[in-house]
Amino acid sequence: MIGYVTLGVNDLERAKSFYGTVLGPLGAKPAWGSDRMQGFSSGAGPMLSVCTPYDGEAPSAGNGTMVALAAPSREVVDEVHALALKNGAADEGAPGIRIPNFYGAYFRDLDGNKLCVFKMG
Repeated sequence: MIGYVTLGVNDLERAKSFYGTVLGPLGAKPAWGSDRMQGFSSGAGPMLSVCTPYDGEAPSAGNGTMVALAAPSREVVDEVHALALKNGAADEGAPGIRIPNFYGAYFRDLDGNKLCVFKMG
């Protein structure tokens, strides 16, 4: 049902570099882009895009809004979280079991958008 998720960013080039690094372990790479947007895809499922807002105003992260990214293993959850922090993200929750069969880690990107990377099972 979800085709793609878009996150607003202040600096598109900085966001492209950040997400190009952080999403690599999930098999995602740049899929398409324009002068104000870049999409990343693993080739299956929804795409994650970053963009400068169309209206030219500053982007803002929604309170209670979060994007969750499925990982193929707990080790990849750990790797993505570590890469995010190494590349300037803020820690919102270290990797670990949250509820039975859900292993997740949380971070905020360079613009304050909250993301979770997780493995079920």
